[in-house]
Amino acid sequence: MVFLIMLELMARAGMRIGEVLGLRPLDIADRKLILHVPKCGRDEEIVFITQKLNSKLINYVRDQKIPYDKRIFPITYAGARKMVVHVGAAVGIKLRPHDLRRHAATYASRGGVPLEIISKIILRHSNLSTTQQYLEKVSDVEAHRWIENLHG
Repeated sequence: MVFLIMLELMARAGMRIGEVLGLRPLDIADRKLILHVPKCGRDEEIVFITQKLNSKLINYVRDQKIPYDKRIFPITYAGARKMVVHVGAAVGIKLRPHDLRRHAATYASRGGVPLEIISKIILRHSNLSTTQQYLEKVSDVEAHRWIENLHG
C-alpha cells in the first residue's frame, strides 16, 4: 500500500521523489499538500491531489500512527528509486522516478488540460518552456485523432 501511494503521488500529482519522501502529516491540508522546502526556492509550494488520493494518504497516516511532524515515507532516496525501478521491471518497462512526473504532465496534456495548468499547477514550473520538455512527442495517430476531433 505504501508504495502505491508513493507511485500515485509521483504519477498523478507530478511530485518529485524528494518531495514525496519529505512529506509529513502536517503537510496535508484538504486535498492539498504543502511543500515547505520546495525545489524552486520559494518558501512553499502547493500540490493539489484528488479526494481519493487524499483519503488514501490520510488513512495510511492514521493506520500507521505516524506522528504529525515525522516523515510519512521514512525510506531513503535510493530505496524509493529501487522501488520504482522494480515496479517498472514487473510490468516490463524501464522506469525511473522522474518518468512518473513526466507521465503526469503527458497524461494531463493528452486529456486536454491547458498547458498553463500543467505548468503552473501540476509541475509547478515558472517557465512554460521547461514544461514543454516534459511532454512526450505526439504520434501521427494521435495527431490525426486530435485534428478529427477539432475539425472533423
